[in-house]
Amino acid sequence: MIILIVVVFGILGFVVSNRLKSKFKKYSQIPLQANLSGKEVAELMLADNNIRDVSVHCVEGQLSDHYNPGNKTVNLSPDVYYGRNAAATAVAAHECGHAIQHATAYTWLQLRSAMVPVQNASGKILNIVLIASLFGGFLIGLPYEFIGAIVVGAYGIMTLFTLVTLPVEFDASNRALAWVNQRNIVTRSEYGMAKDALKWAAMTYVVAALASLATLAYYIFIFFGNRD
Repeated sequence: MIILIVVVFGILGFVVSNRLKSKFKKYSQIPLQANLSGKEVAELMLADNNIRDVSVHCVEGQLSDHYNPGNKTVNLSPDVYYGRNAAATAVAAHECGHAIQHATAYTWLQLRSAMVPVQNASGKILNIVLIASLFGGFLIGLPYEFIGAIVVGAYGIMTLFTLVTLPVEFDASNRALAWVNQRNIVTRSEYGMAKDALKWAAMTYVVAALASLATLAYYIFIFFGNRD
């Protein structure tokens, strides 16, 4: 069953990822009428929101864009940083959306940030338990239900993290789209491209959340289902 879950969501994730890359490639070939680079869009959006302590940087990789709340930096991939198109504009504005969430103490972002160390610890615990089980870990005398509680608890926290991530990502996209539209950064057709690109980016998080939910349900059934 777990293999089926991995295969199904692996294929779904692959399809969504390819669709996302295809959309970005397509929209990246259409010059932005405003002729602003992703870097310029990001700096303008930050300034419009009175955020002066966040800097914009170029980082290596493709679709490696992210906001780092630790050092308050908006990090854009080369295609986005230098790009002058709707796709680059959408991504740059989206990452600034996270910076605005941070500056305004957006509840879901605060919750997600607070969960990071717990989520990381849960992942390590889950890996230890699952690896130990492959080498006879269930034979160390611990009750089956106790091991199940550890697995379900750890994966439950990881699943909750993926769910909390959803409103954070959707809100950042909504902030980005509202700003580029109100600021006349994009034309009507370019707005449609930006919205479509962010929609497919969001779908990657949706797939991850659904996959995590399906896996959690599987573990719950395995350890605690079919009991008299």
